[in-house]
Amino acid sequence: MKPAIDTIRRHGNPPFSVAVLHGGPGAAGEMAPVAQELATRGHGVLELLQTKASIAGQTSELRQQLEAACAGPAVLIGFSWGAWLACLLAARHPALVSKLLLIGSAPFSDEFTAGIQAVRQSRLPPAEWQELSALFRGSGLETPVGLSRALELLEKAEAHAPAGLHPAPIAFDRSIFEGVWPEATRMRRSGELLRTVAKIRCPVAALHGDHDPHPATGVELPLRGILPDFSFRLLQRCGHKPWIEKHARADFFQALEETLAWPGGL
Repeated sequence: MKPAIDTIRRHGNPPFSVAVLHGGPGAAGEMAPVAQELATRGHGVLELLQTKASIAGQTSELRQQLEAACAGPAVLIGFSWGAWLACLLAARHPALVSKLLLIGSAPFSDEFTAGIQAVRQSRLPPAEWQELSALFRGSGLETPVGLSRALELLEKAEAHAPAGLHPAPIAFDRSIFEGVWPEATRMRRSGELLRTVAKIRCPVAALHGDHDPHPATGVELPLRGILPDFSFRLLQRCGHKPWIEKHARADFFQALEETLAWPGGL
């Protein structure tokens, strides 16, 4: 079944051999700046938007998107939740993926998750942390003003030194987040996530900011122990979204170029 055309955005010219996957889950559109920049560098890039509210649904949707829009195996660039989704797709449908690049991934093992919220909270004044928490608990994210404010506060809690670039339009869908993320955390807690990721045989590279609230060790250590072709790079003075960072943006895109150019990782 061919997916709806509006879930596939094309940047640059064919052949489209690179696909970017957004985070959230449910934050469609946030990887557009990465796709656009890579397109200016000569790459044909697909920005794939996930619309399903389960992991099985998103994996199936992603498979359909790749089969519909890619002539051969693709390089998947997954951000945050998209990093996990890229791994699940590569493990279950290896013929569709030539290489994985994981950006700002959440930890793959439960033992590394304890301090994430505490780090975010420590970077905001108490009133702003309470405001952000209220936006996520209530219906504030469903309004343009509320979503914009939440993204502003998240950037303050997760970025190192934002370059002040115009933010990408993001459409947040709470039903997707509430359907996918609890299921994903259960997979991590039970060990199913790592057992599935261990089936990956294509090259995997991870990029992670040293200021990202998600601990870099929670990505590097679990994956280095189970993947046959894995490389890791820690970006200095960099938060959760490297492409918005004043100090790390150039290094980030250089690392992407190197990964796309070579058969292995970074």
